[in-house]
This record gives sequence, C-alpha cells and structure tokens, in this order.
Amino acid sequence: MWQSLPEFGTGVLYAILIAAAYTFAVALASSTGRPRLLQAARLGAYGTVSLVGLSVLVLAFAFVSHDFRISYVARYSDRSMTTPYLVAALWGGQDGSLLWWLFLTSVFSAGCVTWLRRKYLELQPFVIATLMTIIGFFAILMIFAANPFATSAGGAPVDGSGLNYQLRNFYMIIHPPSLYIGFTSSAIPFAFAIAALATGRLDNEWIVATRKWMLFAWLFLSIGNALGMLWAYEELGWGGYWAWDPVENAAFLPWLTASAYVHSTMIQERRGMLKVWNVFLICATFFLTIFGTFLTRSGLISSVHSFAQSGIGIFFVYYMGVIAAVSISLIVWRLPRLRSEGAFESVLSREAAFVLNNWGFLSLTVFIATATTWPRISEWLLNQESTLGPTFYNTWIPPLALVIFFAMGAAPLLGWRKTSPELFVKSFRWPVAVMLVVGAIHLLIGKRFNYPAFYDAAPIYEGTLGRALAWVSGKLPFVTVMLVAFNITVVVQEFYRGVAARQRSKSDENLFASLFNLVAKSRRRYGGYVVHVGIALMFLGFTGRAWGVDKELSMSPGETAQVDYYSMTYVGPRMEVDNEKRMIFTDLDVVRQGKPIGRVTPAKFIYKTGADQPSTEVAKHMTIRDDLYVIVGMVNPTTKVASFQFHVNPLVNFIWIGVGILILGAIVSMWPEVALEEAGAFGYIRAAASVATSVIFALLLAAGPSLAYGGTGAPRAPPAPAIEAPSPAPLPGAALAPAK
Repeated sequence: MWQSLPEFGTGVLYAILIAAAYTFAVALASSTGRPRLLQAARLGAYGTVSLVGLSVLVLAFAFVSHDFRISYVARYSDRSMTTPYLVAALWGGQDGSLLWWLFLTSVFSAGCVTWLRRKYLELQPFVIATLMTIIGFFAILMIFAANPFATSAGGAPVDGSGLNYQLRNFYMIIHPPSLYIGFTSSAIPFAFAIAALATGRLDNEWIVATRKWMLFAWLFLSIGNALGMLWAYEELGWGGYWAWDPVENAAFLPWLTASAYVHSTMIQERRGMLKVWNVFLICATFFLTIFGTFLTRSGLISSVHSFAQSGIGIFFVYYMGVIAAVSISLIVWRLPRLRSEGAFESVLSREAAFVLNNWGFLSLTVFIATATTWPRISEWLLNQESTLGPTFYNTWIPPLALVIFFAMGAAPLLGWRKTSPELFVKSFRWPVAVMLVVGAIHLLIGKRFNYPAFYDAAPIYEGTLGRALAWVSGKLPFVTVMLVAFNITVVVQEFYRGVAARQRSKSDENLFASLFNLVAKSRRRYGGYVVHVGIALMFLGFTGRAWGVDKELSMSPGETAQVDYYSMTYVGPRMEVDNEKRMIFTDLDVVRQGKPIGRVTPAKFIYKTGADQPSTEVAKHMTIRDDLYVIVGMVNPTTKVASFQFHVNPLVNFIWIGVGILILGAIVSMWPEVALEEAGAFGYIRAAASVATSVIFALLLAAGPSLAYGGTGAPRAPPAPAIEAPSPAPLPGAALAPAK
C-alpha cells in the first residue's frame, strides 16, 4: 500500500464521498420517525469523519516522509524544512487547504453529533444530512478539481520547491487554522437553521441550540482575522496591517454577519421578533464563508493572498447557487411560521438600537462585497476593469462604522420595549459627560502631543463631493476618540451598577466577590461588555493611523535622519550567510527626544531557491504610544548607501491589546455553567476553545518583544511619499476589520 500512497489517498477521498452520500440518505430516511435509522446515520457520520481524518494523516505522512511523487508535496515543501513548517504546509496551498477545511468541518460535525445525543431528535436527521452535503461537496471538489494526492506527470523530483518564505512565519502557522475554524464551525448553525426550516420547528429551540456554536464561530473568525493583520504587519513590509485586499475582505464579510446575528438573536429570545432576519443571517454567514473561499481560489479577483488561478471556481458557483436557492426557498415556504410575536414600541428602545446595529453591519457587508468584486462588475457592465483601492474604503466606510460604534454603546443604556425620559437621562448622563470632557481635552492639548483633533484630508474626488468627504474624514479622529470614551464609560457604568446592586442586596459580600458573582450569573451579558471594551480600544488603535508619519529617503553610513521625534543614525550594512540564504543587515541607532533607545536592524534576505525575489525583514521599536517601523530597500554594495522607508504608527498596539480583551470577553461569554452533570461534547469544544485562545494570546504576548525585528516579506503597497506628512490611512472603519 505504501508503495502507492498517492493512489491510496485518492481512494480515501472516494470513500469519503460514498460514506457521506450513504449517511445523507439514511439521515433523511430517519426523518420519518425511525430511530434505528437515526442511529445508523449517527454512526455513518462518525465513519465519514474517520475517513476524513485518515486522509489528513496520509497527506501529513507524505509531507514528513518527503514523498515528492505527490505534486502538492513537491510544490510546498523541501527536505530542509522543519517539522512545524511541514505540518503548516498542509494548508499552505490550495489543494491541502481544501482538505484541511474538510477535516475541520468533519471535526465539528462529529462534535455536533456527539453533543446532540438524545436532544433535538426532530432536528437531528436534517442537521446530519446538511452537514453531510457540505462534506460531500468538498470531497467532490478534491476528487475532480483539486486532488491533494495527484502525482506529477514528470515523476518525483529529487527535492521540492519549498514553502513560500512569506508563509514561514509564526502567525501563518496559526492564522489559517484559526480562520478556517471560524469558517467551518459556522456550518453547524447553518445546519440547524436548515433543519428548523425543514421541520417547521421555528420557535426558540433552534436558536438556543445554535447560540454557543455561532459565538464560537465568531470568536475564531475574530482571532483568524486578527492574526492575519499581525502577519501582514510583521511580514509584508509596507507599514500597515490592513489594505482592504480582496481576500482580507472575503474573510471579514462573514464576521460582519455573524456579529449582527449575535446581537439580533437576543431580540428573538427576549421578544420573539426578527425570526426571518436571524435565519437569513445564519444562512448568509455560511454562504459568505463559501463566497470567501471562492474569491481566494477562483482567480476571479487578484490578491496578494490568493491562490493560483484554477478551474475550481465553477464548482463554488454551482454550490453557492444551491445554498442560496435552498435557503431562500425554505424561508419563503416557512414565512407564515416566522412571523414576529411582538412589535417595536419605541425608537428609544434596546430593540431599535440592535436593529440600527444590524442594518449597519448589513450595509457594510453589501458595500464591501460590492467594492471587492467591482473589478469584475465593471468589466461585465462597463467593458472596462476598474479597481477600488484602500483610499476609497477609508473614505466611505468610517462614517458608517462610527454609527455602528455609537449603537454598540447606546444599546445597553436603553430599556427593552421603551425607555422613559427619566431612565434615558439617568443612563446617558455619565457616558455623555465623560465623552464631552475627553473631547474638550483632545481639542485643547491633542495637538501638543501630536494627536490633533482635526487634520486636512486629501479629496479622493474632484468637486463638491470630494471636498465634503475630505472635510468629514478630517473630523473623524476627534469623533472617534469621543466615542471610545463614551463606550468605555458605558461598560464601566454597567459593571458599577451591577456590583452596587449586589452590594446592597448582599451586605456580606466584598467588592471582588460581588464582581465575580455578577459576571458568573450573567456571563453572556458581561462577557459581551468586555468584548465592547476590546473593540473600543481597536477603534482607538486604527484611528491612530490618522496621525502617522511616513518618510522615504536614502542614507550614507554615518548620516542622521529625523522622522517625527525619532532621530536615526545609519551605522552601515553587514552581511551574514547561512545554509539557505544571504542576509544583508542595515544597522540604525535610534534616539527618541534626545534619549538613546537602542538599535534597529532592517534587512534583506536573498534565498538560494528564490534569489530573484529577496524578502524584506522589518525592524520595529514598539511602545504603547507608537511603533517605529523601518524597512530597507536597496543597498549599494560599493557606496553602502541604503534606501529606507520609515513609518511612525501611533497607538497601533492598542489594536493588539483590544484583540486580547475581545478574546477574553468572548471566552467569558462562552464559559460553561458549573453544574454537577456529565460534560457534553460541546462542553469539551468550548473548553478546548478557551484553552486554545488563551494559549494563542499568551504566545502573542510572549512573542511580541522578539518580533520587534519583524519577518519576511515583499512590499505590497507603493513606497511612502518622500515628504514627511500625516497620512490618512485606516480610520474607524477598519476597526471592524482584521486580516486574512
């Protein structure tokens, strides 16, 4: 068998398809009320998952044994790669990433089947059948269009081509799995939604069943996007972390609809409203995960992240058509049972704030999806291809993002159904007061600390529209800082009120016990508040780019340059060589406001297997106030003159701090209730998620200082302007955005 490993792997893919088809048929047959068939479907699901696991083990074995007969192994590995990178190569290319997607989907399918046991017996057949259709689709895709076990026509080479050096990065080891976990786990809520529609059981039963699964998916979509931002910042060497790249956007879209759902589901649970909307959001989230995969792999849109163009796009088009047709047909069929049980009674209500929040998320989703695919849309409709760059997104998105940001803070202050004038004044008094005080302080002293309240934004259009948009953009940093203060004060006030109420009712509790018990009694609510603090800090970090300074210049050894309040003296270049590359380092001594703070060393790496594509090693000096981000371009071997790009990125580290707080809040919301009962499958999944996210966050904190000297990458954006000036890059709109 091991002499024909590629054929064995392909045979396992066929077995997966057969097993999934069998389980699908048995599951549907069990919906007629035949419990033995339901048990057979459950066992069939376990068997299908086992086969998927076997296929992953076969490909992993091929990588670690350097079986270059398999073309995928030859393209994405070589004999010099260490085991961690050989494992990461599983998802480093298109074919393997699809197998990894299938594997994760099967893992969550098995977890779901185990968790169900004797619960939701009427829904189970359709849940299992839906999950098997997803597994079957990816099996078909790999068998007929993207087989990871396909062999090279010219035979096995002596050595492989190796993994792209931009992917040999800590964040790329954990970023794709995290993002794929978010993508694939959204299949479980989708399966429940289809099952609820098919059976007509559309009360809160299925909402309760999917609530934790959707929060789990949202958490890992957040982690995956944030890790993608870190990878772009460390590796691509252009000074930023989010460029509205099509594949970044594709990963961001399902996060938006999932965020809308975790808010709107509370209205259905509390008031029996928005039933159609919640079903739509779950179906849309899963649809967008497939759409994002289609964009990444079809070659429809060019991207620095995308895989090579291939013929698998048509498979995704048909599958997306099936998802849309089935979802819409079932929703229309069940519309009479999806009628709301309540009605909106006041604009000043929590329901209204959540609806505003949801419409904001949906508007962002439609806008970003349209702008991302605009090159193809314009080609089809206007017979010319036009591309929309980061400046376009950063001009139009921030105002809408700030509306969502305001609604996020206002919703907890409003009551259900309606808010009395007395409660309104009492709830908004302190948040608004703090917001105004912070705004006044920003106006008075912000410029003194290089954080002016307003700046002059360059128009992106000629005429009145361009000037109006530029005027609005120039005021957004001030508005954002005020809203950050507003949102954080809202959370502090909510915690204070809760703790004070417990202190009054339980006089024997100390302050910390009251705080702990308050959160323990309402994990979902107060975990959500912690998430809001994390998002507020991310908004602040993204807004800092409005005060960033960029400068490009050439320097001779001994020459000193001033960039903002940093003074840098170029010491000179030096070269080192190892077994796989030549490394050209350029040393710069850095002084900040007259105080020496150390040396940064940007570099160029020239690899033996890719000498025509030298990689850029970023050097960073990181503080809570800003990052000094330095990139070296060319170095003249004779004169030793080097060209540099310098970026001062204010407040950027608040983004990463905010991500950590967001993860903490999501873990609190998901943390299982303490009960004397046997742990279920989803309890283990949530525990594993908590451990995994905690480990990831700990690794990020531990790796932070060591990553001050960056990673490998090629510049992705045009060089910064030669004139030192504030740069209006991502503003609050990007605070909802993390990368691929």
